Amino acid sequence: MLDLILKVRGEVLGGGTLSYEDALSLTGLPSLQVPYLAAAANEVREKFVGNKIESCALSNIKSGQCSEDCRFCAQSAHYETDSPVYPQIPVEAMVEQAKEAEKAGATEFCLVSSGWGAVNEKDFQAILEAVRRIAKETRLCVDCSLGFLSDDQMKRLKEAGLYRNNHNLETSRRYFEKVCTTHTFDERFRHLKRAQLNGIHPCSGGILGMGETVQDRLDLAFSLKEAGAECVPINILNPRQGTPLEEAQTPPPMEIIKMIAIYRLILPKSTIKIAGGREVNLRDLQAMAMLAGANGLIIGNYLTTMGRNPAKDVQMLKDLGFHVESNGTQKSEGTKQVPA
Repeated sequence: MLDLILKVRGEVLGGGTLSYEDALSLTGLPSLQVPYLAAAANEVREKFVGNKIESCALSNIKSGQCSEDCRFCAQSAHYETDSPVYPQIPVEAMVEQAKEAEKAGATEFCLVSSGWGAVNEKDFQAILEAVRRIAKETRLCVDCSLGFLSDDQMKRLKEAGLYRNNHNLETSRRYFEKVCTTHTFDERFRHLKRAQLNGIHPCSGGILGMGETVQDRLDLAFSLKEAGAECVPINILNPRQGTPLEEAQTPPPMEIIKMIAIYRLILPKSTIKIAGGREVNLRDLQAMAMLAGANGLIIGNYLTTMGRNPAKDVQMLKDLGFHVESNGTQKSEGTKQVPA
């Protein structure tokens, strides 16, 4: 297996691609050899994307009562959970949260709204105003995750100053119907491609630990490569009481680190962003996960769960040698990034 690690390291560093067969073989790597794979993936990260870090903060601008039945989600109206339910927050609150996130060390700020998409025009106008103000009044890259958007909405968001749209594929095409039945994998995939056509940088990832196989995890990575996802958030399920996945068994830390490294080898030029569930599932190995090829982190709180103090995350990133930027440099340079 060490020979395989050296082989794929050389191929990817040389500009080649990781084959599905080699990726599948790497999933069988024993835990004791995962640090070697992580080191190889970290070399690939440093060569293709350097040591700049993307630190993204989220704002849950509208919570709960989502019509979709995603089995992991506490905000779905199909399940009885303790997730907060509230209408869209005011523009001023969105802007203030963005400014606080920038002070805490964020380089990006993502407006997240529950629901299938197509928010009513009044709420959408408020989102447009928030995007304009955040783009103007901070040095943050402005992102959004608003469900399914029309071409017209995408164009208006782009004109307002939106940089990136998040729309996670979540899992493989094969396994998707086990996770959600109210829409399809292909609808999500098409949405990603449409965002690109409208000049918006695509962000898409998934969740580990929903009962999927290692092949499903690889299939997701290769689908993200096909979709041209330049930012790939890797979430690890934090099972929420009341959802169908509340008893799910999540992967152990070394398995998560292994997959982060393999994702880097598959997607050498993308931002690999460790996202929800990292504190619960990686525990004391969060720093090691960052040295497995990641170059992004969600900081602060998540949509319905608490994260850890952003100052601790920023210090961890600095200790690991990352260049933590919150001065707008990434906003000006971000369009130069080439999807894997």
